[in-house]
Amino acid sequence: MELEDRINAFTALGDKIDQLTESEKEIIVDRAGQLNAWFTPESVMLSLTGIRQFLYKEVLTNWTSRYNLTNQKEKIVGVAMAGNIPLVGFHDLLCILIAGHQVAAKKSSQDPYLITLLCDWLIELNPKFRSTVKFEERLNHVDAVIATGSDNSSRYFEYYFRKIPHIIRKNRSSCAVLMGEEDAALLTELGKDVFTYFGLGCRNVSKIYVPEDYNFPNLLDNWEVYQPIIHHHKYANNYDYQKSIMLVNSTPFYDNGFVMLTASETLVSPISVIFYETYADLPDLNNKLKNHTEKIQCIVSANGWYEGSIPFGKAQQPEVTDYADQVDTMSFLTSL
Repeated sequence: MELEDRINAFTALGDKIDQLTESEKEIIVDRAGQLNAWFTPESVMLSLTGIRQFLYKEVLTNWTSRYNLTNQKEKIVGVAMAGNIPLVGFHDLLCILIAGHQVAAKKSSQDPYLITLLCDWLIELNPKFRSTVKFEERLNHVDAVIATGSDNSSRYFEYYFRKIPHIIRKNRSSCAVLMGEEDAALLTELGKDVFTYFGLGCRNVSKIYVPEDYNFPNLLDNWEVYQPIIHHHKYANNYDYQKSIMLVNSTPFYDNGFVMLTASETLVSPISVIFYETYADLPDLNNKLKNHTEKIQCIVSANGWYEGSIPFGKAQQPEVTDYADQVDTMSFLTSL
């Protein structure tokens, strides 16, 4: 299959997402929600909308033009998919297929339906993909692998796939940098980075860095618009559990009834909790962030003022070129 054929098929997939009827959307979100209670209709549709942004012909053409995809020798690339948010494994699948390889995908038990659905659509749009897309329980016969998991499972992946080319991803999270002068609108935008997907994604903000003497009650007041999140039973269970632990341990925290802020030098916080850490000045902030370089997926700041960051509210809107763990997946695939 030529690159142009692959681009056209994925472009048509984007068009199909656009053309879904309300009844089709209802069937999709109901099925996804039955299999994973975290996959609410809003989360599923947000994921589909995000994927759609990758699938415009101009975007795909510009993206692939950066790489040498001519005379690519077809390999079988295994991918062990995560399932923390809907369709999180799609980008790897897109990269593998658009690079001209076969994909052997091990689906996450948390997201077994949506990724299969999109592959079925892709095969309907171009039946040639039928021979290049396989779902496997074990990635035994692959030429290379991309695996996403926890810090513990990554050690297993590193050992098991040590003899073939691989990308092994570990736990990552994201953080926000505040100046203390952000207005209400900006703080509300930051809430999108915190609460979208219930905070389950690696691009969700789980920690904030703030100046000394920061006004935390003001921040929590500006997040009140996200209060309905507490009505989700799994999120509410996490909130109740984490609050009880902090009360028993006499841990100081700020609370607005659906999210808690507590001081910690750790980057990754539990669901319903956001860690904070104060900084004295910019050099101090830089040093604190440097300590977590290997664990930070992305940094957000007001209008992207902090070097290397993206604006508040944009963490869950990655471009097709925003590779997980800052490892260029396409360069890896074209080097096989």
